[in-house]
Amino acid sequence: MTVSGGAGALGVDPEQLPDDDLLRELRRLHDTRHETLRHGSDDALDTHSVRTADLEAEYLRRWPQREVDPERLRSGARSRD
Repeated sequence: MTVSGGAGALGVDPEQLPDDDLLRELRRLHDTRHETLRHGSDDALDTHSVRTADLEAEYLRRWPQREVDPERLRSGARSRD
């Protein structure tokens, strides 16, 4: 990946982002996903999808043992029934 500003650039390489910046970029992409899906061009949606996948992959690489909320598991959902 290349630094933002060049033709076709998708931003700073996720591996180069400090933790706080990675989390901030992920939050921003998740916040803008719905609008991009509904109103962005095909190119904008493709770019958004690629950048999101790259940042999420880096997040999972850094935090493979991330916290998993038991309520987000099937067994947690079943216990609410």
